Amino acid sequence: MDGTNWSALAEELDLYGSAPTARLLTPAECRDLAALYEKPELFRTTVDMSRHRFGSGEYRYFTHDLPAPVAALRAALYPRLLPIARDWAARLDRPSPWPDDLDEWLARCHAAGQNRSAQILLRYGEGDWNALHRDVFGELVFPLQVVIGLDEYGTDYTGGEFLMVEQRPRAQSRATATPLRQGHGLVFTTRDRPVPTKRGWSAGAMRHGVSTVRSGRRHALGLVFHDAT
Repeated sequence: MDGTNWSALAEELDLYGSAPTARLLTPAECRDLAALYEKPELFRTTVDMSRHRFGSGEYRYFTHDLPAPVAALRAALYPRLLPIARDWAARLDRPSPWPDDLDEWLARCHAAGQNRSAQILLRYGEGDWNALHRDVFGELVFPLQVVIGLDEYGTDYTGGEFLMVEQRPRAQSRATATPLRQGHGLVFTTRDRPVPTKRGWSAGAMRHGVSTVRSGRRHALGLVFHDAT
């Protein structure tokens, strides 16, 4: 975590709604995590994206009994992202219900009926893609989440860039495309970001997805800091 300049990351998040971290996992750790996809006992459900018209590809939600590296990453990232979340809430004049402790926050989610794990392992093959969407899952929402690339872009797969699209009022939408570097995280907004206006701050609505994978196989780990209904 100390390898990331978190102040610079916060500034980039303000501009684009997403920003990369330094390396969080070694290539060997990435391969180990990607291999977990073949262990269905670790997951509560599998989603076929084409069946639900979410795109094409597949992902699996972990149970609450998270593998140690996944739990460690989530616990280490939460306190780094919390000041950014609180700053965004203040600018948008929204409540900031997130306590300092991640477990306390998750307990609040569970008390509100959001008691299903939202941590995911995603797998895309050639021709797969993910439609633009938001990962809200209930009334209690943490405004930032993280995706970590587990394969080497340009070698293990091509295409499959991470997409963010900002819906701008009375203007055309703006998109950014970011290749996921192996072992690096990409912090991004769950649903919107603060946008300066002549009257103060407003919420710039944003969605995310994945462009079409042109070749190979792409795995990614998704870390969400609220649980699902």
